[in-house]
Amino acid sequence: MQKLLGGQIGLEDFIFAHVRGETKEVEVTKTEDALGLTITDNGAGYAFIKRIKEGSTIDQLKTVCVGDHIEAINDQSIVGCRHYEVAKMLKEQPRGIPFTLRLVGPKKAFDMIGMRTRAPKSTEGKMVNGRETLRLRSKGAATVQEVNEFDERAMKKVDDLLESYMGIRDLELATTIVEAGKDKKNPDDFAEALDSVLGDFAFPDVFLFDVWGAIGDVKNGKM
Repeated sequence: MQKLLGGQIGLEDFIFAHVRGETKEVEVTKTEDALGLTITDNGAGYAFIKRIKEGSTIDQLKTVCVGDHIEAINDQSIVGCRHYEVAKMLKEQPRGIPFTLRLVGPKKAFDMIGMRTRAPKSTEGKMVNGRETLRLRSKGAATVQEVNEFDERAMKKVDDLLESYMGIRDLELATTIVEAGKDKKNPDDFAEALDSVLGDFAFPDVFLFDVWGAIGDVKNGKM
C-alpha cells in the first residue's frame, strides 16, 4: 500500500498513477513571500503539487514538477498533514534562508486530457443545468444538491483567494467560509463566525477583509 499515493483527477489536470517513483531533495531559497505553488491532497495524508506559477521561485527549479508528492520539509515528515497545513509550513519559511524539500515524483499514466468541447446530451437522471453538485457521503447514498448562483460565484472567488493567500484550492473549505459569511451584516460578525468554525486556520486580517469584500461584491452583483 505504501506504493500507492492516491490522487485527484480534474478535467484540466494531468493524470498521474501516483505510484511511488523517484525521490529527490531540492534546496529552495525564498526570494519573495509566495513560492508559486498550489497544493492539494488526497484526503489520506499525502500532499501534492497541483500547479506551479510561471516565473515564480519554484518555477526556476526545473526538478520540481506538477504531481510531485511533498514528503518532507527540512527532513520533517509531513505525511499525514492536510494541504493547508503544508501550505502554512511553506509560507512560514523565512526569506533568504535555504530549506530542503523532499519530493516523490509520480509515474505518469497519460500525458494530458483534452477538455470536452461540448456538453453531453441530457438524459433522465443526469445533471443538466450545471448548477448541481454530487455530494458523496460516508454513510448512505450520494445525493445531488442544487447550488444557487450566489453560492457558486462566491465559492469561486473565495477559492481564488485561498490560492492567492495560502497556495491551496479547496472548494469544501471555500463553501464553509461562504456559509459563515453570507448572512452576516459586518466584517466583525463574519470574523467571529469564521473563528467559531475554522479558528485553527488563524486567517490573517487582510484575507478576511478580502473575503468579506468578495462576498459583498457577489451579493451586489459586481462580480
